[in-house]
Amino acid sequence: MISIIPVEKAGEDERGSTHFFENDRTGQFIVAYRKQGSASGRHYHKGLSANKNPEKIILMQGEVTLNWFNVQGEEKGTEKIKAPALIAIEPYAWHEVIAETDIMILELNSFEDGNMDTFRV
Repeated sequence: MISIIPVEKAGEDERGSTHFFENDRTGQFIVAYRKQGSASGRHYHKGLSANKNPEKIILMQGEVTLNWFNVQGEEKGTEKIKAPALIAIEPYAWHEVIAETDIMILELNSFEDGNMDTFRV
């Protein structure tokens, strides 16, 4: 229900590193900054919006703990994730993101996508 996909490194030098990822989505995206210790999510999506099926989030900076469970079954898990990583969250996976450090994320969806396809337990 959750996939963690490494964001490939193109190169690194004294300035830092450069990474890349594939993306077939267009339109409005969300950039979010969260403080260490904060929690985000705590909901699930049914996949009604194409950009929430699956939900794709790129952890650009920092470290998180991702807790999840299948609202339609028994599966559950906890993932420790370090940036950079692309996180794909399938429909019906309730999820919460705990910021272990200050983080920056890029959500490959719009506010409208979330408004029409976000459900609480």
